[in-house]
Amino acid sequence: RGGACARSGGKMASTAAGKQRIPKVAKVKNKAPAEVQITAEQLLREAKERELELLPPPPQQKITDVEELNDYKLRKRKTFEDNIRKNRTVISNWIKYAQWEESLKEIQRARSIYERALDVDYRNVTLWLKYAEMEMKNRQVNHARNIWDRAITTLPRVNQFWYKYTYMEEMLGNVAGSRQVFERWMEWQPEEQAWHSYINFELRYKEVDRARSIYERYILCRALAVLVLVHPEVKNWIKYARFEEKHSYFAHARKVYERAVEFFGEEHMDEHLYVAFAKFEENQKEFERVRVIYKYALDRIPKQDAQNLFKNYTIFEKKFGDRRGIEDIIVSKRRFQYEEEVKANPHNYDAWFDYLRLVESDTDAETVREVYERAIANVPPIQEKRHWKRYIYLWINYALYEELEAKASKRTRQVYQACLELLPHKKFTFAKMWLLYAQFEIRQKNLPLARRALGTSIGKCPKPKLFKGYIELELQLREFDRCRKLYEKFLEFAPENCTSWIKFAELETILGDIDRARAIYELAIGQPRLDMPEVLWKSYIDFEIEQEEYEKTRNLYRRLLQRTQHVKVWISLAQFELSAAGQGERLQRCRQIYEEANKAMRSCEEKEERVMLLESWRSFEEEFGTDATKERIDKLMPEKIKKRRKLQAEDGSDAGWEEYYDYIFPEDTANQPNLKLLAMAKLWKKQQQESEAAAMDPDKDIDESQT
Repeated sequence: RGGACARSGGKMASTAAGKQRIPKVAKVKNKAPAEVQITAEQLLREAKERELELLPPPPQQKITDVEELNDYKLRKRKTFEDNIRKNRTVISNWIKYAQWEESLKEIQRARSIYERALDVDYRNVTLWLKYAEMEMKNRQVNHARNIWDRAITTLPRVNQFWYKYTYMEEMLGNVAGSRQVFERWMEWQPEEQAWHSYINFELRYKEVDRARSIYERYILCRALAVLVLVHPEVKNWIKYARFEEKHSYFAHARKVYERAVEFFGEEHMDEHLYVAFAKFEENQKEFERVRVIYKYALDRIPKQDAQNLFKNYTIFEKKFGDRRGIEDIIVSKRRFQYEEEVKANPHNYDAWFDYLRLVESDTDAETVREVYERAIANVPPIQEKRHWKRYIYLWINYALYEELEAKASKRTRQVYQACLELLPHKKFTFAKMWLLYAQFEIRQKNLPLARRALGTSIGKCPKPKLFKGYIELELQLREFDRCRKLYEKFLEFAPENCTSWIKFAELETILGDIDRARAIYELAIGQPRLDMPEVLWKSYIDFEIEQEEYEKTRNLYRRLLQRTQHVKVWISLAQFELSAAGQGERLQRCRQIYEEANKAMRSCEEKEERVMLLESWRSFEEEFGTDATKERIDKLMPEKIKKRRKLQAEDGSDAGWEEYYDYIFPEDTANQPNLKLLAMAKLWKKQQQESEAAAMDPDKDIDESQT
């Protein structure tokens, strides 16, 4: 930019040498930025450093005579008046004008200016303050009083006027006048700080009775505000009580606290009031009164608003209470927490269990019953068993508490009966409730009621657990005829239940009625549908073995093999023959069973079962067989080979290959000539590979022959 300016300057100089004409606008060819850039900030900083804009101070004017002074005053007043005339509402112009007159000791003129200003804006607080301060500065006390009176009359809600007025009177030693101003102020029911200023004023002059009367008026005034605004001011009562305590009027302080508790009642209870009251009594060593206060408050204040109360009560018990008292406060705190939980979610049965466990540990029976009644009243809204599983234990615990803790058998019976009436038996039931009720009646030596309850349960909602419990009860009572009838009912209800058939047969066996037991087993295995048939057949076989009926056992095995060719049945039959027959005969019978089983299993698709049979057979031959039989079973053992098969996904696409193990039995390969041909091909291929390897490395054969 600098170079361009230089070039343009040269052109202008050359034209000026010729004719005088208007220069043309220079065309800057080099538009590149200059190397040194100057910013506006830099220009301002340089101007400040060089003080280019600093104006010289005006010359000092010295007034030497009265005429010059009057002339100066006239000009100055004219300037102030002009400023006021331009904008009367700018109060700062009025204040500057009055302060200038005050500096000249023209107090009367300054008063006139202030009065004119007040006519313009009498609500301006600063104007009143400057006016009164001028009078006080010039020791015009009566004028100042007059101004303060006018100010508090005109603007009574401006507390600063009252504070200044009372302070002036007190500094002048006019205590009565200051008190009179305070009294006028209190008629306007000012804010809290004003009352405390009045109280502190009286205390500075040791007027404790006057201060007490002011407190009384103050809390009554605030009490009226409470009644109107419904906004309790607990701190005012606390300050009043602490004032009495500070001046050693302990009876008065206690009375103030009691009046505060009575005034706020139970609708507007505040924990801060009770904490302060308790601390006062604690300072007076009235520990029992402290406990009463804390417990009274804790029983009535909402739990979420009593955290500080709990904290202070705990600290007090730790300082002055015994172990029992500390436990009480901890239990009380936990009780409030549980109350909040169950109030937030009444169907939170886990919270009810915790709450009841706490209440049962340290509470009277009536309170426990009340909590139990509240808990069981929260019936699940949906009649589905999964929603009732936790709820039913509330009733169980309630009944057990009444029986074991409260020793109230009549109430226990009522609890059980109420619970059983509540349950929707057509949709579902809880067998444990019926059984617990029956067991309770038996403990009360009331057997007819127990049988009636169990009979009702079977009639309304039969369940296997109810039948089993009823049968077990009758077994303990040695009522075997009743047991037979119950088993018959049970099997009519659930004929597929193998366990019931087995238990019924075992009962008859114990009673010595073998024919009935065998008949029961026959009926059981003749059922078209069973849940565990293998268990039933095994029990029947074991029963015949115990009775040493080996022919019947063999017949059972044969009947079972007609239904299933499972390998375990064959192995079990072989082991039975090994243990049942004579020494020579048993080996022959056992070997025949294995032979028969092996033939039967050839058509079995599960080769693992066939392998299991052969391994069992080999174990038998290793223990009891000869060399010939051992060699024979070894020839029957299959060869384990690894194979691959193609996998398909659910959509039919290829999913790769997988490896698996397969078994090739010698008996199967002898009957399949293709397998023999395949084995010979593998052998030929192996020989070919060995010969090719020897041809590629002839030295290896020489070395091997030398070695």
